[in-house]
Amino acid sequence: MRRIAIDVRAALAPEPAGKGQWVRGFVSELVRRDCPLLLLSHGPALPEAWERPHVRCWAAPGGTLWHVRAAQHLRDESPPPLSFSPLSFIVPALIGKTVPSVPLVHDLIAFRGEPHDRKATLVERLTLGRALRQARHVCAISASTKKDLLVRFPFLRQEEISVLFAGPLRQEPPSARADEKVILSVGTLCPRKNQLRLIRAYALLPEDLRRTYTLVLAGGRGWQDEAIVHAARSTPGVQWRGYVPDSEYERLLTHATLLAFPSLYEGFGMPVLDALQRGLPVLTSRRGSLGEVAGQAAVYVEPEDERSLAAGLEKLLRDRMLRERLRSAGPLQAAQFSWKKTVNLFLAAVQPLL
Repeated sequence: MRRIAIDVRAALAPEPAGKGQWVRGFVSELVRRDCPLLLLSHGPALPEAWERPHVRCWAAPGGTLWHVRAAQHLRDESPPPLSFSPLSFIVPALIGKTVPSVPLVHDLIAFRGEPHDRKATLVERLTLGRALRQARHVCAISASTKKDLLVRFPFLRQEEISVLFAGPLRQEPPSARADEKVILSVGTLCPRKNQLRLIRAYALLPEDLRRTYTLVLAGGRGWQDEAIVHAARSTPGVQWRGYVPDSEYERLLTHATLLAFPSLYEGFGMPVLDALQRGLPVLTSRRGSLGEVAGQAAVYVEPEDERSLAAGLEKLLRDRMLRERLRSAGPLQAAQFSWKKTVNLFLAAVQPLL
């Protein structure tokens, strides 16, 4: 069986964001399958659970040259491994066709013309097309992203793209809930996550609701976030906690009243899945993959309309029966997704290449 090489750098970051969390969940499940793996890193030790006889690690200093070294190392491997790239398209763009390559596309944010990190936008626009043309197969994180790929890159065919989805942060049953009167918002601060409109919508709520419920933002700083930070610090009833570790994230999920995730575009939306699994009512938008993930287990709003956001919040906060219905519907919807299912879909998609 051919060894599978995977870029795991983001999973080992001190504060892993969405892609890092995806890689961590995916690799943790893949390690359990006894598949021969080559994990590509930039130095930090692997998690103890990943240290198995069938797992090898290659590491080099981070920075621009990391990608060049990684591509060369994969070309030098004999026999060449299957290169699975869930984070960056630089290595699959550099690697050539001697090493079978399968990139995972989370989203096409870099191609949408919306505010985004400039460096990430430039790099993805320069590398994704080449990576897709050289790939032996392509994976997408959601059906929404697959649809976007087929529109943006018409040389791709339906059968060349497999959808993998994601799993929740924790596989075990959720903890007991305790309502601390918190509206929880999770995500790196940036225009796409729409925290500024959420803060303004919260400020539009009737006074009795603002006295009762606190809006808590959990997420590190991102890009074009100055107005978000200012609004969070200057709006009564709003708390910005910064990046929170897994233990605090879990506590917030099991003590909040609802999750507000009115994103303008998502490739998947893992916080929505985490909330659904724990029976936490969700307010979100239908942009990107969010309707695909939440199904009928959420309240939907128009994310660019602050009054629609405020009305959705008020509806959820005042309607106890609605919240109870969503608490029951959420785990049933979330049960459609798991890391076991994701890895099964991946292995089925790449089996001809192994």
